[in-house]
Amino acid sequence: MSDRIFIGKDTDGKVQELLLNKANRHGLIAGATGTGKTVTLQILTEGFSKAGIPVFCADVKGDLSGLSQAGSTRHKLHDKLIARAEKIGLSDYSYSAMPVIFWDFYAKQGHPVRTTITEMGPTLLARLMNLTEAQEGIMTIAFELADDENMLLLDLKDLRALLNYLVDNKDEIGRKYGNVTSQSVAAIHRKLLTLERAGAEGFFGEPALKLKDLMRVHEGTPDSDGDAETLSLEDLDGAHMKGRGVVSILAADDLINLPSVYPTFLLWLLSELFEELPEVGNPDKPKMVFFFDEAHLLFDEAPKALVDKIEQVARLIRSKGVGIYFVTQNPSDIPDSVLGQLGNRIQHALRAYTPNEQKSIRAAASSFRENPNLDTEEVITDLGVGEALVSLLDEKGVPGIVGRTLIRPPASRLGPVTKAERKAVMKDSPVGGKYDTPNDRESAYEELAARDQAAAEAAEAARKAEEKAEHAEGKKQTQSRQRKTPSSRKKRSTRKKDNVIMEQIKYEGKLFMRREGRRILRGILGAMMRR
Repeated sequence: MSDRIFIGKDTDGKVQELLLNKANRHGLIAGATGTGKTVTLQILTEGFSKAGIPVFCADVKGDLSGLSQAGSTRHKLHDKLIARAEKIGLSDYSYSAMPVIFWDFYAKQGHPVRTTITEMGPTLLARLMNLTEAQEGIMTIAFELADDENMLLLDLKDLRALLNYLVDNKDEIGRKYGNVTSQSVAAIHRKLLTLERAGAEGFFGEPALKLKDLMRVHEGTPDSDGDAETLSLEDLDGAHMKGRGVVSILAADDLINLPSVYPTFLLWLLSELFEELPEVGNPDKPKMVFFFDEAHLLFDEAPKALVDKIEQVARLIRSKGVGIYFVTQNPSDIPDSVLGQLGNRIQHALRAYTPNEQKSIRAAASSFRENPNLDTEEVITDLGVGEALVSLLDEKGVPGIVGRTLIRPPASRLGPVTKAERKAVMKDSPVGGKYDTPNDRESAYEELAARDQAAAEAAEAARKAEEKAEHAEGKKQTQSRQRKTPSSRKKRSTRKKDNVIMEQIKYEGKLFMRREGRRILRGILGAMMRR
């Protein structure tokens, strides 16, 4: 197996080859639309796959799906491809397919790609939803609380439930973690709604994507057609692919319309690779190669902290054996701090119609190691389709002298696959059935719902207990009043009798006074009469 990838031959007659032991020093493929960037990406992918290196790439236009099919003599460009191969001295040129796994964010053109909220983390989620600093702080509080409470955050409904819990308990949580405001949480809810409407809800959940399924090497297919007695063409194709790195192709033609979701997902993938892979130093060849098409989307309006994070990942992940290749229209799309990490460069034609574009061309030309036989700045605008300025790292890790290079033709198909071909590839996929059915196990949503239900049941039990206690107290008071009633009646009866006696005494007293008064009066009158 070769230790290098044939890229093409330059006008000085030098063969441009990418050394595999320098491939993890990252790279850049740049050029205007229609200049051949996708074909360059395709031939690099083929080279890595043939060397047994797994590759991940995003298929923005659908053309990369052709990697799963061998080129054909019936293709309209067959004669031109053969002529190009002969012109650059590619004597062993032949058509062949690469082992491919199709993936799709929306599960339409490939196996679904999922991750969990926990794995994404608060920083990337904040980037995904374009949160303010205050809102990102609340997101961080939510994740800290989930960790402390051992709650799983798997999908968007888990995150929504946790945010509602923060608001309902904001005073208590604020004392421990920091201030939580209802307004900020409401703003996060609105941005979650936007994500859901964009179709991102299906991206979060389980089964989550396992990195080992992106780092496969084809094991060969000794009996592809199911007939063990005869050796068929399918069997030969399977044996031919044995040892090749599997190419994972993410269908991104719809995903690219979500300018925050697409780069955030790819950045998450890089972060996962960085965290999970062991240190390997300077390997003979990369453990995996990662192509980042439309790379400008990653850096558009990105805060400095995120750019610093990308620079750190690019600088350190090469020691994990991962090579990152940014694909974009203009090198100026990449911040200088990241651009400085990219050792292998392939520059297709650029167009200069404005002063800013002319300035970019001068900057791109000056980034190459000078070739005395070329006016690099002039050549950049003069390159044809399938031509590029190429500068690759040599054995000492020094950028090679730039050369105007004819890029080799691909071995796989130029152009997209048909629906039937895609379906056939997915049918034979080594991960078939593993990710197709979502799994919604118990997580934060169910746990918080159970807490709410338990709290509601406890409150209802307390209410019933209070009602029962009030009922018992009322009954007790009633019985007490009933016990007191006879003595009260007795007292009232006694008072009534006393009143009758007093009335009788008063009556008898009045009669006595009347009688005695009349007797005295008669006595006085009688005495007066006798006188």
